[in-house]
Amino acid sequence: MVRGLSFEGNHALDDYTLSTAIATTNSSVFATSPFLRWLGLGEKRSFNELEFRRDVIRLLLLYRQSGYMNAVVDTLVRREGRDVYVKFRIYEGDPVRLAALDILGLDSIFDVRSLKRGLPLQVGDPFNRALFKASADTIVSRLKNLGYPYADILRNYDVDVAALRAVATLEALPGRRLRVGQVLITGADKVDTGTIRRMFSVKQGDWFRQDQLYLTQRDLYGLGMFRSVNVVLGDTTPPPGDSVRVVVRVAEAPRHRIRVGAGYASLDCFRVQGGWTAYDFFGGARSLDLTGQLSKIGVGYPTDANFKRNVCGFLRDDAQSDTANYNVTVTLRQPAFLSPRHTASFAVFAERRSEFKAYTRQAVGANVAVTFNARRDVPLTVGYGYSVGRTAADPAVYCQRFLLCNESDQAFLANRRPFGAITISGVRARVNSVLDPSAGSVTQLTLVHASRYVLSDTLYEFNRGELEISKYYPLSPPQRARLADPGRHDPAAAPQPVGPEREIRAPRPALLRRWPQLGAGVRPQRAGPASVRVRQLGSQRDGQHLQKDPGVTHRWEHRVHRQPGATCSQSDFSRTRAAGTVRGRRAGVGAWDTGTTVSGLRVTPGLGLRFITPLGPCGSTPPITATRRSPVPCTS
Repeated sequence: MVRGLSFEGNHALDDYTLSTAIATTNSSVFATSPFLRWLGLGEKRSFNELEFRRDVIRLLLLYRQSGYMNAVVDTLVRREGRDVYVKFRIYEGDPVRLAALDILGLDSIFDVRSLKRGLPLQVGDPFNRALFKASADTIVSRLKNLGYPYADILRNYDVDVAALRAVATLEALPGRRLRVGQVLITGADKVDTGTIRRMFSVKQGDWFRQDQLYLTQRDLYGLGMFRSVNVVLGDTTPPPGDSVRVVVRVAEAPRHRIRVGAGYASLDCFRVQGGWTAYDFFGGARSLDLTGQLSKIGVGYPTDANFKRNVCGFLRDDAQSDTANYNVTVTLRQPAFLSPRHTASFAVFAERRSEFKAYTRQAVGANVAVTFNARRDVPLTVGYGYSVGRTAADPAVYCQRFLLCNESDQAFLANRRPFGAITISGVRARVNSVLDPSAGSVTQLTLVHASRYVLSDTLYEFNRGELEISKYYPLSPPQRARLADPGRHDPAAAPQPVGPEREIRAPRPALLRRWPQLGAGVRPQRAGPASVRVRQLGSQRDGQHLQKDPGVTHRWEHRVHRQPGATCSQSDFSRTRAAGTVRGRRAGVGAWDTGTTVSGLRVTPGLGLRFITPLGPCGSTPPITATRRSPVPCTS
């Protein structure tokens, strides 16, 4: 059995690339680690002598295709009973470098000099044949996006091993420039073809563009109504005339889907969740989604089973867990809203949620949002949310955490109040993978406005701006490092307006003058690696240091305050889980009739780590708790 596989002397090609090119494979971690192998778990891979000898040839071929014609591969095999430890010793030598690259047949279509600068293979690089082919494919792709659907390219190269020199030529055969003619749809049975056509980015009469075919395929598959979608040319050879046919092949999926899940958490006890989705709801490709969640099962009414005494002992002293938490949401989504590029959504919800030994929030409300240029480069979402809810807490919590020890003030915050907010959000994503990014960046800008003019109670009047920049860097092929956590950056998903159903916000004007920490704005909805948040809190300078728990995340905060007429004790007990973040938020919270404002600056730098496991990508985001208190005696 292979207990160890390693490479030595390789510099041009990493271990991961070399390991994928050979048949000999290392056993899993559970089978190779001396601390875990006694469990008997993991996949154990046997050692094949014949394939091992062939692996030497495979590595030599890989190096020669990469431009290293003089590479030498030696092996070292150590046997311990039935266990085998394999090491490949590699001498790469000097590579054959590309001395000249000529591109023919494109002078009338492209700026050849500019085209060369964008190719994967550059003059002076080791002559890698895979990159040479990728350069040819890049040119073909650009031609197809300019209206040449049958473009092809001829590759030719000459290698002088003795001189370590290569000369290559790419000769383009663009063919005729054609427009899109007839667009045929096949495989649609229950779905109306008119609904499918509304999602097309391919329009009859437009110049042919291959990327528009891919975009149409992605948009149709994203509806959830099809098992598979394929958008291709209708003719394998250039047709007569000046147009080309396009064929859209679809395979319909079930119209209804059900999702269920269950789990256990120390602060939720047992919990369940479920969902039901109806696709193509009354036609038009719209979908109706019903989701529900229930937690505190076994400890909260009406599901109390006295689990506080045993499996859910963490909640024994938590008064907020006497009733089960729930969330029910009904969402109607409409793709191709007014245009194939835009989407719309409308949702209503009811929820009860509680924070451990802190407070309980109950609310009902609705959200409506329209995303312009969904699934494009920079989607822009405009949304409005309205809810009515109340926040309840023990008097001791009000007094200790919010400095509200007066019964009238506590009763004021506990009353049911409306909240309305307008949210504008834009996202620019440039990552190599939506699910597991390892390179690229994501930039998101969010603006939130809540006031009486949008039907919000005076307790919830504020303006907030948030800029989040995420940057990803690969550590190695099996691992991923990121300097940011963009969260769920689905450009097509409408962001939910931030409201009191999520967190407690700005107080009424009278309370703002007495307890300015209540108007400190919004705590980060989701903290993670690399972003910048700036929070506006005033104009009178009041620099304060920030207590910081030990950890990988570092954070600096500075706030400025302006409170005409009165000052009071200030306390910021916001808690941020931010591993690898640089966040900045700018917001203003104020009373319209008094001009009181609260503002400040917060920047949170840090570093996060993402790595691959047998269950998928996982991230390490160690939290920090930042606490800042600066009591100032009240004056009037």
